[in-house]
Amino acid sequence: QVQLEESGGGLVQAGGSLRLSCAASGRTSNIYTMGWFRQAPGKEREFVAAIRSDGSTLYANSVKGRFTISRDNAKNTVNLQMNSLKPEDTAVYSCAAGPARGLWHYWGQGTQVTVSS
Repeated sequence: QVQLEESGGGLVQAGGSLRLSCAASGRTSNIYTMGWFRQAPGKEREFVAAIRSDGSTLYANSVKGRFTISRDNAKNTVNLQMNSLKPEDTAVYSCAAGPARGLWHYWGQGTQVTVSS
């Protein structure tokens, strides 16, 4: 099993920045891809960004150019640097991990990000 714990959410004004972090523990050798998803009130969960063990990244169009995902394989952590935040970025952000591309087997509990206008 793999456990994921997020940190770094909070309240920020539009145009500001936040950095989310996620630490993985347990059977981390099972992890190939790590990423972030978000869910706003009344909406379905949506993909934000992902990074594979080889460092390749993928972003949702809505965050491309504003968010940057990074990963430290030695420390089993993944970070999401969020710049130029908009009110529509307000959501609960969850860290996820999995053993292969597109397979999200492990989830964190989520951290709230609120962007005020």
